[in-house]
Amino acid sequence: MSPTPTVSEVRIATIDPAAYRHTPWKNGGGVTVDIAESLLPGFPSGSWEGMVWRFGRTAITAPGPFSDLSGYNRHQVLVSGLGLVLETPAGEIDVRQPFRPVRFAGETPIVSRLEAGPVEVVNLIGDRSRVSIDLCCLTTGASKSCPAGVHIVYAAASDCEMVINGNACGLAIGHGMHVEAGERFTVTNRLGTAIVASILHTERTSTRPFTT
Repeated sequence: MSPTPTVSEVRIATIDPAAYRHTPWKNGGGVTVDIAESLLPGFPSGSWEGMVWRFGRTAITAPGPFSDLSGYNRHQVLVSGLGLVLETPAGEIDVRQPFRPVRFAGETPIVSRLEAGPVEVVNLIGDRSRVSIDLCCLTTGASKSCPAGVHIVYAAASDCEMVINGNACGLAIGHGMHVEAGERFTVTNRLGTAIVASILHTERTSTRPFTT
């Protein structure tokens, strides 16, 4: 993670893909690429125990059950492929189209269905007793007003040109930025489609973007 100049009360650092970590799913059914996380003190990186929040990218190559993440909220968005459907006892969650986030409770029983082959998704997972989370996608020219908190900006499918509080920040495909803000700020995307994950803490925890 490389620091960049502070923008007022907004601290920005780049996250190098070389620092991403591969972690088995909680149920062992696949592997996720972890980009950033926050854990309670005393728990090692990648642990499912003590996880406050985690942001990562996952390939779903075959239909199957999702991990039980009771107590967590989950936001998910399709970034590669088409035709993902999440089957639940209450009905289907439609994730067929890229860059349309969905949200669901981690304890919801889910089995994925692939209508057009393997896909990749970006996930944001948060312990609902400690944080509130949000996931949105900014297309070219779109802006978002972000509250004080931690935000991960990620270029999932193309290079992006971000502007944060008036400062230009280029973001190559596959790269991310960790933004820690003590005040509200505005992020604008001038190129491509960027994913913005927002985490608002209700108590102090340790945030760890990955470093080499």
